Amino acid sequence: MPDTPPTPPSETAPRRVRSDVPFFTVMVAIGTSYLALILAMLWADWRFTSFAEIGKALSDEAIRFSITLSLLTCTISAILSVWVAVPIGYLMSRYRFPGKKLIDTVLDIPIVLPPLVIGISLLILFQTPAGRWMDTTFSDLMKLIGADGIRGITYEVPAVVLAQFTVAAAFATRTMRVTFEQIDPRPERVALTLGAGHASAFSRVALPQAYRGMTAAFTLAWARSLGEFGPILIFAGTTRMKTEVLSTSVYLEFSIGNIHGAVAVSMLMVALAMVVLLVTRLLGVGREVV
Repeated sequence: MPDTPPTPPSETAPRRVRSDVPFFTVMVAIGTSYLALILAMLWADWRFTSFAEIGKALSDEAIRFSITLSLLTCTISAILSVWVAVPIGYLMSRYRFPGKKLIDTVLDIPIVLPPLVIGISLLILFQTPAGRWMDTTFSDLMKLIGADGIRGITYEVPAVVLAQFTVAAAFATRTMRVTFEQIDPRPERVALTLGAGHASAFSRVALPQAYRGMTAAFTLAWARSLGEFGPILIFAGTTRMKTEVLSTSVYLEFSIGNIHGAVAVSMLMVALAMVVLLVTRLLGVGREVV
């Protein structure tokens, strides 16, 4: 009896599926390493300082002044950032026009430039005739409203706000652009066909839908302003009880050899940043755009 040839395996036979364990192991290991680095830095700071050191920092009049000024300037710069980011983000997401890619590139320059370069650029700007005119005009305006203590912009509190705003607005603009790109433009078009103008369609249809993105942009701008250092150092200076904010307090404490004080102020900044970000997450905003 002739040998029967072996039966070929069925083409529909299930293939052996490789395990996904190695893939997820590598991915988790890479992600965990970066998370561990962040936690290790915070742990090291916490071990280096203590509640007593933080309390001592809070009892320092100069530190209390820097906390107050930081809260004030960060809030002002964040409001200004959202005020600018909303129209820019809307235009960049809704319309096509010549030079759009170039403008988009220019808007991202504050994000990629070294902070010290931004500070130097602001300082040079206010040495030009136009900058000196703005400085003088602002000083005259402050005198009219009774704020004689502010003599211009450079090396004054307004310089702190402007330095923070220059960088924070770029992040807020990017956030608002993503926000408007995620909003369906059809309701606005329907409003236009029903006789509404562009301003009405924007304010009554698009803007109410963008409130979550606006909250995220404000939060991101506020947190970014809190951590700004380079532009403030160059453009506003580090004068105690005048232009000192928390970021420059860390620098001043470290420069005089008070490392414990510098770390204590750093922990205050970490706590403030975490509170802002946690509140944002609890409110359920920012996940889609940040």
